[in-house]
Amino acid sequence: MKLSELRYNLPEELIAEYPAEKRDQSKLMVLDRKTESIDTKIFYDIVEYLNKGDCLVVNNTRVFPARIMAIKDKTDAQVEIFLLRELENGLWEVLVKPARKVRVGNRLTITDGVYCDVIDNTVSGGRVVRFFYENNFFDIVEKFGKTPLPPYIKRESNAEDKERYQTVYAKTRGAVAAPTAGLHFTKKVFNKIEKKGVKIVPVLLHLGLGSFRQVMVEDLGRHKMDSEYFEISEESTNIINETIKNGGNIVAVGTSSVRVLESVVTTESFVKPLTGWTDKFIYPPYDFKIVNRLITNFHLPCSTLLMLASAFAGKDFVFRAYQKAIAEKWRFYSYGDAMLII
Repeated sequence: MKLSELRYNLPEELIAEYPAEKRDQSKLMVLDRKTESIDTKIFYDIVEYLNKGDCLVVNNTRVFPARIMAIKDKTDAQVEIFLLRELENGLWEVLVKPARKVRVGNRLTITDGVYCDVIDNTVSGGRVVRFFYENNFFDIVEKFGKTPLPPYIKRESNAEDKERYQTVYAKTRGAVAAPTAGLHFTKKVFNKIEKKGVKIVPVLLHLGLGSFRQVMVEDLGRHKMDSEYFEISEESTNIINETIKNGGNIVAVGTSSVRVLESVVTTESFVKPLTGWTDKFIYPPYDFKIVNRLITNFHLPCSTLLMLASAFAGKDFVFRAYQKAIAEKWRFYSYGDAMLII
């Protein structure tokens, strides 16, 4: 498949700038791959499509407030530091903005006694910095950082975003982007799902900026995904494998959960416990070994997330659903409405 086949026009007013009033009251579009039919529901109706013996797989990564403002030494220029990942204790890969003002050797001060020195360049505005501080670094981040909203949301993050740009089951800190399909779930919905006899199983993948990085090549086979840290425990793999053996559905919440599961497939088409880094890139055509149902959002044109959804349901079927959503003025992207592919 070519990149140009995954373009579509979206009216700007359909990009959701704010979350829905209540998490579980977003719209839900249900795509049935067998009948190629499309149904319209509300997200809390998701319970209807889950059955006893199914397994719902969620990514329990936690977004941290990765955007921090600092002052550059000598010039007092304001610089934004976007924390990407910690390489070792105190040593971080970051993005800086404006990048042209920040060079190797500069010192960036966040507050008294908290600063970093720029020690290396990476690519596209990237730097490697070493932080100097006392006490707990993440206490400092929580105090001075802001929620890192996606670039297509054209406003500053606020206090509401700190709670709403986070799933209700977020646990392990490390993501700079939320697994947005999970934003629609509430504890009430989870309780109903569990009462039906559905197992809710966590995996972990710390989403980085690669989620939003533009694909620059027409031949998708030449695109390289950013590596992201993931974990899947023995307990989770046992439940997933038991579900597969018993003929239950593996329902992935979000493309990140899919990428974890499809990164740990055994030769017998089960999953194995593993911790590491994955650059798994799923695009059409792809033979899914583990996942047979997918909950996802409406994604950007030409994005790797749209590619995965198109591989799962077929590009033409997905695009028919997208055109319906556009015509009916559904909400798109991270704070937008949801899709269930069965």
